[in-house]
Amino acid sequence: MQLSNTEGAPPIQVLHGGDGWVAVNKPPGMPVQADPTGAPHLLRLVRDQLGFAGLELVNRLDRPVSGAVVLAHGRALTGLNEAFRERTVRKVYQALVEGVVEGPSEVRLVHRLVQDARTHKARQADPDQGGRQAVLMVKVVRVFDRYTLLHLEPREGHFHQLRAQLSIWGHPIRGDVKYGARRGERDRSIALHAWQLHLPFGSGVILVEAPVPATPAWRIAGL
Repeated sequence: MQLSNTEGAPPIQVLHGGDGWVAVNKPPGMPVQADPTGAPHLLRLVRDQLGFAGLELVNRLDRPVSGAVVLAHGRALTGLNEAFRERTVRKVYQALVEGVVEGPSEVRLVHRLVQDARTHKARQADPDQGGRQAVLMVKVVRVFDRYTLLHLEPREGHFHQLRAQLSIWGHPIRGDVKYGARRGERDRSIALHAWQLHLPFGSGVILVEAPVPATPAWRIAGL
């Protein structure tokens, strides 16, 4: 299902929904909410096109990142906000990173990160800075000549956590020049995609899965 779009932005794909909530597939390059550029943003588009101004964002993605975003209102908003806050939502990302990842097919990355307000980046903390621990589970899915396809599961939700940790590891995300990629994409997207959300509802779990965008970065991965 797609929402109609009257503002010239890409159609917004609806992935799942229920009483008081909806999950959509955010295109790369679109902000989730209003920013200084004044570009059409996901929150306004979904509110307008579903005809319900009471929807609020439950999770957020960086502008160059694509994938599953949940919006809700009322009791659903309260419950989903609590689930994300308590880390009971399992989140799985796909990333295409620079370089060939060698060694074990599953890796646990642990860093202490600080947010640099001047550069608007996350970086590894100096020994005297403390920082916040960030744990990222990495699974190697497929290796190409110059890139590696990964599945990622963060254990926290720190600012730019995945982008920073992969860069520190020596494998920045394709197109992510902010974190050391060799070059950017023409559309300024990066090859990081919020692929799956496992949402707890009552005694069960609802799986939300977002297909990757049809951009050149993802075509080389055959997705």
